[in-house]
Amino acid sequence: MDNKSNSELKRLDDAARAAWLYYVAKNTQDEIAQKLDVSRQSAQRLVALAVTEGLVKVRLDHPIAQCMALAQELKEKFALLNCEVVPSDGASPNANHGLAQCGAAILERYLKSDTPKIIALGTGRALKACIDELPTMQCPNHKIVSMLGNMKSDGAASAFDTVVSMANRVNAIHYPMPLPVIASSVQEKKMLHSLQPVKSILSLVEQADVTFVGIGQITASSPLFIDGFINDDELDVVITDGAKGEIISWLYDVNGRLLKNETNKRVVSAPITVNAAKPVYGIAAGEDKVIAILAALRGKLINSLVTNEYTARALLKLASK
Repeated sequence: MDNKSNSELKRLDDAARAAWLYYVAKNTQDEIAQKLDVSRQSAQRLVALAVTEGLVKVRLDHPIAQCMALAQELKEKFALLNCEVVPSDGASPNANHGLAQCGAAILERYLKSDTPKIIALGTGRALKACIDELPTMQCPNHKIVSMLGNMKSDGAASAFDTVVSMANRVNAIHYPMPLPVIASSVQEKKMLHSLQPVKSILSLVEQADVTFVGIGQITASSPLFIDGFINDDELDVVITDGAKGEIISWLYDVNGRLLKNETNKRVVSAPITVNAAKPVYGIAAGEDKVIAILAALRGKLINSLVTNEYTARALLKLASK
């Protein structure tokens, strides 16, 4: 909005007012026109502008029976603490729209707590989409802490960092980890972990009341590879090592066991707690992620899941084989 003219900003303000009156206060378009002193047609256009500009966030509160049944089946199958299954678009099973809204709603529940919370965050596209769905809030009593570095080996920042984005939206104390995702050597990793600020961050992660992570597949479309954290040769090596998925860059096999390979020895991220007592939400969906999600569930690397209907069905089908 910084590059918009004053008249454009004023029109967006009017659009936001019109959208609030329509979607929140349940006013008719005639009532909006009267309250804003515009014509009915102008009121209609303002509401439409609010939608076009992304000022309106829609959440579906109606429980959908099939999704609820799938969530319950997954919860029982993998002894999950929590499971949410959102409807999926048959034409776009990889879309994150429903995940983002559902994940944001869960995050918002923690942020609205009167008790101070420590929220640990991974990174990735799905998790970043959840952050983008959060409303502006004032949460100075909560702490948001990163579980992994936000830099590539050349120092470039990750495009899908979540901690700073979330802190800007909810005004919470935040603890980013300005480190490479994967160190150049085991010695460098030990040196980085010996720094007092890093020790403090890792301690906060350990104390977190809830954790949210993305789940990455290990294929040619792996986020670790696409985003430049490992190169072609390293991708070939981890595939040969048996990696099927990654959570905060920790690589694991088809049964969710962390690999004891050279790449994992250099991962700078906070340790993963297997079979954690507190909620660890994995937020992921899509046909290319099914194997990675299933492995994470089998290895109890996550104990809560947000996914879509397509992925839930695929997980249950594959788990039954």
